[in-house]
Amino acid sequence: MRNVNKIAALLLLSLFGGTVSSAIAAEKCEIDTRQSKAVGESSAKKIQKSFEAYTNGQLDEAIAILLEANAKNDFDKAYVARMLGNFYAEKGKMDTAIKYLKQAVEADILGGTDHAATMRLYADLLLQEKKFKEAIPYYYKWMTFTCKADAQMYRRIGIAHSELKQWDKVIEVADKGLSLAEAPDKGLYQMKLTAYFNQKKYKNAVGVLETMVPLFPEDGRLWVQLAQFYLMIENYDKSLATYDLAYRNGFLDSGSNITRLAQLMAQKGAPYQAAKIYQKHMKSGMIAEDAKSLEILAGFYQNAKEFKEAAEFYGKAAAISNDGKLYLKQGRLLSLDGNYAAAIPVLEKAISLGIDHPGEANFELALAHLSLKQYKSAYNRAQLAAKDKKTEKSANSYISYIKEKARMHNVAL
Repeated sequence: MRNVNKIAALLLLSLFGGTVSSAIAAEKCEIDTRQSKAVGESSAKKIQKSFEAYTNGQLDEAIAILLEANAKNDFDKAYVARMLGNFYAEKGKMDTAIKYLKQAVEADILGGTDHAATMRLYADLLLQEKKFKEAIPYYYKWMTFTCKADAQMYRRIGIAHSELKQWDKVIEVADKGLSLAEAPDKGLYQMKLTAYFNQKKYKNAVGVLETMVPLFPEDGRLWVQLAQFYLMIENYDKSLATYDLAYRNGFLDSGSNITRLAQLMAQKGAPYQAAKIYQKHMKSGMIAEDAKSLEILAGFYQNAKEFKEAAEFYGKAAAISNDGKLYLKQGRLLSLDGNYAAAIPVLEKAISLGIDHPGEANFELALAHLSLKQYKSAYNRAQLAAKDKKTEKSANSYISYIKEKARMHNVAL
């Protein structure tokens, strides 16, 4: 035989007219003034037999016995309906449970404790079965009947309003619940945050998170959310500071969050530190080492004027993607770092793979050959660059200079 659960104990007590006391405020509430009754003799026999079957684990038999009960008066009918509602809920037949619980609740005749418990279960099942509009008034009725207003009730009401996308009401009930909560209620705060987000009231959302983070400092998700919302309201300094604190506390556990931190650091004048953090987490595997991430890392090093490292990672990204534009970037940076001999084949590969403006690579090649005193090659590349509208002016300005250099060194063009 299984243990009798709480609901079963309440049913047994109320069957024989017993009451279950609860600590209520000094004011007299209807739950206190409404007396519990005993069911009629004929109904009582069926109910007791059903209850015995239930406590022996025979739920289907318990239901069948109750369905045969021929309740004579409204109280007995409501009592039987309440039991059936509880049993069908335990069986998982929620639609049927709701049907019977509705009968018991609308009869409004059960004893105070029984009526309150039935109303609460009815509201909870309505909420569970996504009947949000119907559930809300019964939570309020329960609070009125019991003279109890607590955070958990307002949380349930808030869930229903959230599902109905009634964001102003969500905020209202969340605030009521928070005012009643004995301890900070993360769920209610999160509900309020979601409402402000869906209303696009991002500054209000920031205010909620600024309250939540000190209350729940171990929840890393809140730190990340606050940093993200600071970004949304374009408060980049606070966003960076929050991401940095979250990082130092080990709360950034995804590649996307590390990327945002690094990007903010680079924007705020620390591209080298950004590159080092980003590269560290690429090595750890948190950030995938693909063409996109390698290009991002190269960009950090480029902004830090670390041209050798930037060229290396642009080259790795280009090798993966076979992208001429990335080879062009690598070639330019090799030239900026003074490595002209290495830049030349890279720039040639950029042209061979295809880029929007080949003149850009040809002009860089002209400068590289010129730096290596390869005047004929420099001249030929400058001529090609002059045919591209994007580099025509720059190339033409160098052609005469290259010619003069070639003349001075007796090089035939």
